[in-house]
Amino acid sequence: MKSYIKILSMIMGLGALASCEDLYDDLSLHEASNQVIYTSEMDFGNTIQVNGTLTFGDVSSGVASRKWTFPAQVVDILNSENDSTSTEATVKTMFTQAGEYQVRLQQTYNSDAYVGLDLRGTELDTTISVTVLDSVSLGIKAYILNNDGSLGQELDLSDNTQNEVMAGSFVRYIVAPLGEPSAYTWNTEGGDPASSEEFINEFDVRYKRMGTFDFGLYAARERPGGSYLVEIENLLKIIPSTEPVSLEGAFDANGKISLSFSREMNANTLSPDDFTVTILNKGQAIPASVVTAALDPNEANLVVLGLGDELIFNDDEVTVSYTQGDLATTDGMQADSFVDQPVVFVGNNILKSTAYDYSFENSTAANWPYQWWGAPWDKYSLAISNTKSFDGSKSAAITLQPQGGMIIGNTDSDNNLIKFPVEAGKTYELGVWVYLEDPGNTPAGAIPPDLRFYWAPNTNWGVGANPAFTSSFPVGEWVYSSILVDFPVTGDYSLNIRGANENNTAPIKFYMDNISLAVARLRP
Repeated sequence: MKSYIKILSMIMGLGALASCEDLYDDLSLHEASNQVIYTSEMDFGNTIQVNGTLTFGDVSSGVASRKWTFPAQVVDILNSENDSTSTEATVKTMFTQAGEYQVRLQQTYNSDAYVGLDLRGTELDTTISVTVLDSVSLGIKAYILNNDGSLGQELDLSDNTQNEVMAGSFVRYIVAPLGEPSAYTWNTEGGDPASSEEFINEFDVRYKRMGTFDFGLYAARERPGGSYLVEIENLLKIIPSTEPVSLEGAFDANGKISLSFSREMNANTLSPDDFTVTILNKGQAIPASVVTAALDPNEANLVVLGLGDELIFNDDEVTVSYTQGDLATTDGMQADSFVDQPVVFVGNNILKSTAYDYSFENSTAANWPYQWWGAPWDKYSLAISNTKSFDGSKSAAITLQPQGGMIIGNTDSDNNLIKFPVEAGKTYELGVWVYLEDPGNTPAGAIPPDLRFYWAPNTNWGVGANPAFTSSFPVGEWVYSSILVDFPVTGDYSLNIRGANENNTAPIKFYMDNISLAVARLRP
C-alpha cells in the first residue's frame, strides 16, 4: 500500500512540473525600471578635498543607456581616457580644483522608471552637486592693540624675531583659513589665555609677564580629513612697560581671594598688612583679616590673599581694599591704592560643556532670536559685536528702545532653544558681565531698567534683576552681576533673557558677555 502511494505521488509531481514548464513558455517576464544612484560620499554631502577621489555609481535596473557629464578642466576620470563624459555604470573621479560643481547623469530606460515610489518617464536627467574643498591651510597676521582697541604695530611672524611687546599689552591674531577647518587649538605661551580651543578667526591675548614666548595654532577638519600646523619659535619678547599697572578684578580662589593685575607682580613687594577684607552674609559681618599674600604659582599677575581659617562663600558679599605700600610689578611700576573692590565668584561654568554660546564667540544675531512675547518686548536691537568684549573678541551689543524691552534665547540651527543640565537640591550662581554704555534717562523714583534670566521648565517668575541699571550702576566699565538660583527638578533647562526699559524715556545701550552658571558654595 505504501509503495503504491509513493508511485502515485511521483506521477502527480511529474505532471505538475510539466504543467509549470508549459506555463513559463507562455509568460513574458519584464525587468522593472528603478533609478538607484550612489556616490562614495553621499552620506557626507558629496564633499571631498582637492585631488580626493569620488566614485559615482548607477545601479539602476532597466537602463538601456546612460551618459555621465563632468565639468571640463576640473575632473580626471580615472577609469576612462575621456575626462568629461563616461557611459560606465561606475565612474571613479578625481577633482583637481576647489569649488562647487554639478555632475549630470542622463539615463534612458526600457520602460517608465520609478524614482522612489514615483513613476517617471523613460528619459531621466539627474544633477549631483559636489563640493571640493582646498587642503586645510592658514594665513595668520598679528598686531599689537592700541589702548583704544585699534590695530597697532604689525608683528613679524618668523622664527626667532622676538617682536618686542610691552608687558600688559594685547596682541590680536587674525586668521585667514582655507579648506574650511572646523576646529582650532591655540598655543599662546606666556599669554592670557595661554591656550584655547575657541574656533574663532580673531583672537586677543594679553601678555602679562616678561620673557620670550612661542606661538602655535593647529587647525583640523574632520571630514574630509585634513589638518595644518603653524609653529613659530621665539615670536614675542615681553619687555618692561611704561604703562601704569591696573587691577583687573578680584575673584574667588577656592575660598581665598585672587587679585588679577594687568601684568606680572614682584613677589618681594607683597605684604598682607596692606590689604583689608570685609565679608557680609545676609547683612551680618563676618570677621576676617588677610593673613597671607603670595603670587599664584602658575600666573604671576595673580596675587592670592589667604584669610587664615576663614573662607569666602558664594552667598557672601566680599570686598577687598589695598592701601598703597611696596606692591609693584616686576618692571618696577607701583600699584595704586583701591577701595572696596567686589570679589567675583565664578566657578566651573556648566554652560561651557554645552552648545550654549555663553561668550557670544560662536554665534550670530540669528542665534539669539526674539521669543515672541509681544509688545513691548520686541522693542530692542541686538548685534554680535567685536567693539567691546570682556573675554575673547565678541559680545552682544544691545539697545533697549524707550519704553521698550527684549526677550531672547540662544537657539541652534533648527531654531530650538539650547539646553543645559542641572540638578535639584543644589544652589547655582547665575552670572553675567555687562558694560553699560548709555543708561538713558530713567525718571527719579521709577523702576530702573534691568536684565532678568528666566529658565524653563519650572520657571521662577519672581527671579530678581541681574543686574538692575540703577543710577549708581557704573558706566563705561565691565561689571559682574549674579544671583543665586535653585532648580526644583533635575533635568535639562533653557534660558530666556529679558531686558526691561519700560520706564525710560530714552534708549539704554549696553554690552553683555560671559554668561555663567556654576554650582555655588554656601556658608555653613
